[in-house]
Amino acid sequence: MDFTLSEEQSAAQGLAARIFGDLSTHERLTAAGTGTDAELWKELCAAGLPAAVEDIGLLGLVLLLEEQGRTTAQVPFAATCVYGLLAVAEHGTAEQRERLLPGLHDGTAVATGTFPARGRVHLAEDGALYGAVPWVPWLRDATHVLVADADLALWIVEASPSGAEERASGVTVEPVETTAPWSAGRLVLDGVRGERLGNGQPDAYAAVLATARTAFAGLQAGVCAGSLARAVHHTVTREQFGRPLSTNQGVLLRAADAHMDTEAIRVTAYEAAWRHDEQLACEAQALAASWWASEAGKRVVHAGQHLHGGTGADLDHPVHRHFLWGRQLDAYLGCGSEVLEELGLLLADSAQGDAS
Repeated sequence: MDFTLSEEQSAAQGLAARIFGDLSTHERLTAAGTGTDAELWKELCAAGLPAAVEDIGLLGLVLLLEEQGRTTAQVPFAATCVYGLLAVAEHGTAEQRERLLPGLHDGTAVATGTFPARGRVHLAEDGALYGAVPWVPWLRDATHVLVADADLALWIVEASPSGAEERASGVTVEPVETTAPWSAGRLVLDGVRGERLGNGQPDAYAAVLATARTAFAGLQAGVCAGSLARAVHHTVTREQFGRPLSTNQGVLLRAADAHMDTEAIRVTAYEAAWRHDEQLACEAQALAASWWASEAGKRVVHAGQHLHGGTGADLDHPVHRHFLWGRQLDAYLGCGSEVLEELGLLLADSAQGDAS
């Protein structure tokens, strides 16, 4: 493994850190409520960060999502890059890439996906899609939805924020509030004729899911880093019995454990992303990153809130936002036990294949 960043990756990460740090403030997040910060999204797209993802690879995207996670910026960056940009760039036809990528680059198009597939959408004999997905992240902002049917075939479905048009075209989006404010919605498909992504490659679903798990693990690493940074600042500046809270051994040990958990999430996400960019098998590594993001992620955000003491119980405190994001990411693409079972089955199948 070689995690040495390219000049382009370092520059993109620095730019993302500056934009998120300057614009994703507590005041702006409070004003956004559970919706998207549209001005921040425009700024990111104007800076060319979504367009840069094809050049800086999945590892570069993980770096950018870490910066988003540090500030819990409410923009559909991860979903658009994973289910739109990278999915189309890696699995779409030449015509689809030429038609769809420009809008995803400049932010006029926003993508999301119905992942993981749980058999809720099926393809009828007439070639139309039917079914409902209880919640899809950033669906209320999406112009395109990457839908996986029961046979794991991938379809691009167009959506729009106008309810009448959506119902007329067979697509209905119903607002849903989730733990984290991700502009989510319930997706109902009633006789929708989607556009098949690419030429129907049989492994496209597994590849996109592995990419999503890696990317959202990177987002979780940032969420945890932000939560821990807030906890460190609080315990260093808050005094009890005449000395900072950070001098308490119990506080030090809790923060140290959270730091090690955060680093484990980060390094496993980096490994999976690096292998993806090097065109090496990465499904097992993506599952490992997802497991760490789930299991360690919830430990870190709980610790971050706990180390704030009574302040952490304030629902309006910035650290509580990290807690909400961490818990949402904990279960989004499969909770720890589900992912661990899937990883075990994958390793068992691989060992059986090697033995035969």
